[in-house]
Amino acid sequence: MPYIPHTEDDVQAMLAAIGADSIEQLFDEIPAHLKAGHGLDALPEGRGEMEVTRLMAERAEQDRFALSFIGGGAYAHHIPAAVWEIATRGEYYTAYTPYQAEASQGTLQVIYEYQTLIARLTAMDVSNASVYDGASGLAEAVLMSLRANRKSKSRKVLVPDALNPRYRSACEAIVRNQDVELVSVPFCSDAGQTLVDGLKEHEGQDYAALVISQPNYFGSLEEVDALTDWAHANGMLVIAVVNPTSLALLTPPGEWGTDGEGADIVVGEGQPLGIPLSSGGPYFGFMACTKKHVRQMPGRIIGRTVDMEGKQGFTLTLQAREQHIRRSKATSNICTNQGLAMTAATIYVSLLGPDGLASVAGHCHANTQKLADKLCAIDGVERAFSAPVFHEVALTLPQDADTVLARLAEKDILGGLSLAKDYSMKNAILVNSTEVHTEGDLDLFAQALKEVLA
Repeated sequence: MPYIPHTEDDVQAMLAAIGADSIEQLFDEIPAHLKAGHGLDALPEGRGEMEVTRLMAERAEQDRFALSFIGGGAYAHHIPAAVWEIATRGEYYTAYTPYQAEASQGTLQVIYEYQTLIARLTAMDVSNASVYDGASGLAEAVLMSLRANRKSKSRKVLVPDALNPRYRSACEAIVRNQDVELVSVPFCSDAGQTLVDGLKEHEGQDYAALVISQPNYFGSLEEVDALTDWAHANGMLVIAVVNPTSLALLTPPGEWGTDGEGADIVVGEGQPLGIPLSSGGPYFGFMACTKKHVRQMPGRIIGRTVDMEGKQGFTLTLQAREQHIRRSKATSNICTNQGLAMTAATIYVSLLGPDGLASVAGHCHANTQKLADKLCAIDGVERAFSAPVFHEVALTLPQDADTVLARLAEKDILGGLSLAKDYSMKNAILVNSTEVHTEGDLDLFAQALKEVLA
């Protein structure tokens, strides 16, 4: 239905009905100093279709191709054309779970299939219908751990410094006003890992959970079995923050620990699963947990059942949302089901299958190793840490990282992320490579870096 603006007579009639003299009077509670001081009349005159088309073409020509090796939580992967051809069909395009959910069986079935894929990928018992993004998903997991770990009374959670700084920042913003303390855990400056020895000072103390990032922000692989055992031995839950692509090769969080007890809650960013890089989103977060804690998991869960005639059907289950129960008992915080992105991810994983996803992960790892070797062959460039990596690696340079990256950008090479701001590592960068990079791309980056450093 097209938007039809109100006429001036309509506006006056509505104002008269509510006893107001003007639209401005409806907003008289807003302090004058906060108002912009102008209305729509300050906007420039509209342009015709031909002018707008010409303008947008000129703007598009200003864009130029740049070879990107930036990771840090969002990754460039090949997305088969079929993924979005299917996801943008009319029957999928508005895939948010409706409030009368059972009336939309197709939507519920897609979400059910998605939950099954995430549960199998993470080796967890149950997944919800997705959350807003990976970072806010971590905040949800932290709040969930406080409810689930009833032995803990501290409202404190251990968070490693090697966690993605954006995740920590988003989590802090959500939980700090809910009387939750995130306690930092340092990383080993040699290995680039969170070591059990670094947790010694917290032994025997009351914490609700320990966050374990695999891989961590530096791309390093953590010793997840030792960390999981330590957390459980000290009465803490384990919150795993994982890259879904890596799970095609690495031990899934549901099997962490020497006894295979596994993590209690798993979250992560689903963008690598068929979602394109698009200036920050929209992406989606995934969230899974053990059956023991399922009643504390926020968001929607879709279940499969049969009706009175024995026909298969899908329905919302365990609806611990503020819409359904008392607000004080609700488990949801910011757990929007990202329906369209989740649908695309379901199609992506279904198309690739286990072997295809493992192939993507293997090529990512291999390309990163090749890239690190090529860059470290340049005088003054070294690996920053000794731990093994998945598809990101931290490198130290003989010059200021921000300056080097700026010079690489002039050559249309986006050479990674500087670690100066977040970790005071002035000469260090984080570089990423995935299956989309060719041998020529890696050589081009190496040659550009060599020229810049010279």
